[in-house]
Amino acid sequence: MSDTILAQMQPGSRLGVHLKSLAGRFARYRMYRRTVAELEALNAHELEDLGLARGTIQEVAYRSVYGSKDT
Repeated sequence: MSDTILAQMQPGSRLGVHLKSLAGRFARYRMYRRTVAELEALNAHELEDLGLARGTIQEVAYRSVYGSKDT
């Protein structure tokens, strides 16, 4: 039985591919949350200097991490 479990965890296995995909998605989500937090920490003047409004922070962070919503 342990051989079966180990075989499933070999690089390139379905489980390995799914775990790698999940880890990548989680890393991108963490980057999104960190970007939102950093932008929310800026004051109105700093946001204006960047050409941003407080209401666009989530959209800007999303595009920064995930790319355009159209893709």
